Amino acid sequence: MVKFSKELEAQLIPEWKDAFVNYWQLKKHVKKVKLSRMLKLSQTTCSHDYGISIFDPVCSFFRHLSSSVTNHQPDQILQVKNTLSEQGDESGEDENDDAELVEHLNSEEDELKVFFEKLDEELDKVNRFYTNKESEFLERGEMLNKQLQILFDLQQVLGCRRQSSGRFNFSRSATSSRLIRSYSSGRTSDSDSETPTEFAERLGEGTQTNDVISAVEKNGINLLAGAATRGKTKKGKPKVAMRIDIPATTPTRTITAVTSMLWEDLVNNPKKEGGPSEYVNRKKLQCAEKMIRGAFVELYRGLGLLKTYSSLNMVAFVKILKKFDKVSNRQSSATYLKAVKRSHFISSDKVVKLMDEVESSFTKHFAKDDRKKAMKFLRPCQPKDSHMVTFFVGLFTGSFITLFSLYAILAHTSGMFSHGTQTNYVETIYPVFSMFALLSLHMFMYGCNLFMWKVTRINYNFIFEFQDGTTLKYRDAFLICTCMMTTVVSAMVLHLILVSNGFSPNQVDIIPSILFLIYIGILVCPLNMFYRPTRYCFLRVIRNIIYSPLYKVLMIDFFMGDQLTSQIPLLRHMESTTCYFLAGSFKTHHFHTCKAGKLYPELAYVISFAPYYWRAMQCTRRWFDECDVNHLANLGKYVSAMIAAGAQLTYARQETQLWLIIVLVTSLFATVYQLYWDFVKDWGLLDLDSKNKWLRDELVLKKKGFYYTAIALNFVLRVAWLEIVLQFKVGLFESRLLEFSLASLEVIRRGHWNYYRLENEHLNNVGKFRAVKNVPLPFHETDSDG
Repeated sequence: MVKFSKELEAQLIPEWKDAFVNYWQLKKHVKKVKLSRMLKLSQTTCSHDYGISIFDPVCSFFRHLSSSVTNHQPDQILQVKNTLSEQGDESGEDENDDAELVEHLNSEEDELKVFFEKLDEELDKVNRFYTNKESEFLERGEMLNKQLQILFDLQQVLGCRRQSSGRFNFSRSATSSRLIRSYSSGRTSDSDSETPTEFAERLGEGTQTNDVISAVEKNGINLLAGAATRGKTKKGKPKVAMRIDIPATTPTRTITAVTSMLWEDLVNNPKKEGGPSEYVNRKKLQCAEKMIRGAFVELYRGLGLLKTYSSLNMVAFVKILKKFDKVSNRQSSATYLKAVKRSHFISSDKVVKLMDEVESSFTKHFAKDDRKKAMKFLRPCQPKDSHMVTFFVGLFTGSFITLFSLYAILAHTSGMFSHGTQTNYVETIYPVFSMFALLSLHMFMYGCNLFMWKVTRINYNFIFEFQDGTTLKYRDAFLICTCMMTTVVSAMVLHLILVSNGFSPNQVDIIPSILFLIYIGILVCPLNMFYRPTRYCFLRVIRNIIYSPLYKVLMIDFFMGDQLTSQIPLLRHMESTTCYFLAGSFKTHHFHTCKAGKLYPELAYVISFAPYYWRAMQCTRRWFDECDVNHLANLGKYVSAMIAAGAQLTYARQETQLWLIIVLVTSLFATVYQLYWDFVKDWGLLDLDSKNKWLRDELVLKKKGFYYTAIALNFVLRVAWLEIVLQFKVGLFESRLLEFSLASLEVIRRGHWNYYRLENEHLNNVGKFRAVKNVPLPFHETDSDG
């Protein structure tokens, strides 16, 4: 059975961590009470009727120490004081640190008072946080209901005025007055009381719109430029432009926002009479509907987190009081638990009611009364574990080892890597198979990350905002890795057998291309098989990275961008493989065709720059959204890496003394920059004021040696670029093997970097990603626009 302290640590929300019960500190106080009682018992054991002893002064001291406890009344202690200390809570310490506990040990009565005072502080802290969050969510729920009402009324208007080119005539009619009253009273307009034709006829009856527009503006819709932009249609009826704020989170919206600003400034000048700058159309309302739907989902998720917060804290209080009863030999927890159960975070039912209302509204308005469909959005089902996954992981692992051993034997007996035949084989086949090998190694390291995150109870699903349908477990990652490697080694064995038996290169070199096309087909396969939700999630993340900074940057986006910076050799192999097959070199077996071209070497610069450029653009977007200069400093890291990569590529083509100096300077600067960011920013280590020397105050791993080893290993692997400067004189096969080994070491470095990066995020929320996202809403108060 997992200890509750481990379960609590696993389910802690990083952003709300300080608001949870400090369970570990309370356990420390219980330990003090236990030691106080042990002192009292030791006084009893010192009592005897056998005359005078030399230990009598010690026993007398213990009797004096515990004399004040004999007449102690538990009811006087069990008072909930509702006073919160102005100082921050102390961090939990090791339970086994008995020496420190004995040092601060007082009498049992004092320890009991201190324990219940601390318990009162924790209870008051939980109540205040819960009350504040509950108020925020209730206010958010009211705002969403209002937004939903406005959306439905605008959709009704749009349906009735579909043929008016997107411009609406607002009139002071009976229907418009009823629409405004529905906003003020918080009710949706009753569209069933009239037909759309009657509604449309009444909507265009009046000509005075000032009062109507003012009322609509006060109730959530922001109209542009006021009366100055009100023109008239050909029939003499007024027209008004209306703004719906759609955030620029996608390339289309970003480009639309820019073009709209240009159109507003250059064409639809507000000073022109009758020139409204924007108007409502169906596409904007569809975007607004999607935003409101997402806001409902996020609100429901936040309410679920608050409900979990309440239940976890309640269990924490129950556990700690049971421990207190056990060590103090009392039965006083029931008295205090009554006070806990009367607390607001337990007795309030507003969160549960709001969750029911959100479920009802979402089912009615966004799922067409299909509750099962609604729950797929609000509460996605967790995929079940299967023992077949573990079985296939073992099967493919054994097959991979057997096939790789067979390949090594066949390569040795056929003389494939001899001086006469190795050039063609290494230059044509190596890039293809090494590409799959690096990808499989990265997947293996990701599986190790998932395993370690689970063992150490790091909440990676919450940090990455993974949906239940797109979450890979470590067994799934190992299955994908072993299956891929088994397939690749099988193709290598088949290719080697055919080459050894005299088949021509244009016949056997088609095998790697078929393998490549198979994996591309599986990646984009629309059928619900081979982890389709995960595959499509991966494709969406890659799309967001490529189109940076047009997409809003999430944690998973820049995390995956960092992975790509470690896979530049793989991208280079993809370039070589693509050129080899597209240029038809596999038919002639002339591998020099691509390298002899002028464009191929220039593309090497683009491919080497691309991952760093994408990360730099992500930093730019985050700086634009959050106005945090740390993102600009992070951008500088990737710019320095781009310069160093360019210098290294140029030196490989022009081995002069000048370029050697440039490589040393740029690479050294980039390496120091990257090491500082790894250790201080991403890992949170090298803190001089930390209680753990050169580390940080909070650590997941108990043995500090792991962190010092990780620092040393990361440093060694970061300076692997020195191989370019040293230039080991080896043969072609050995040079390719060395290149593959260095690329593999970079993947391994990135894999072990991943663990400590997410550990720091879990403990300190260094990325400032919120527990509940504040989804922007399309319709704003007039005041909010400033």
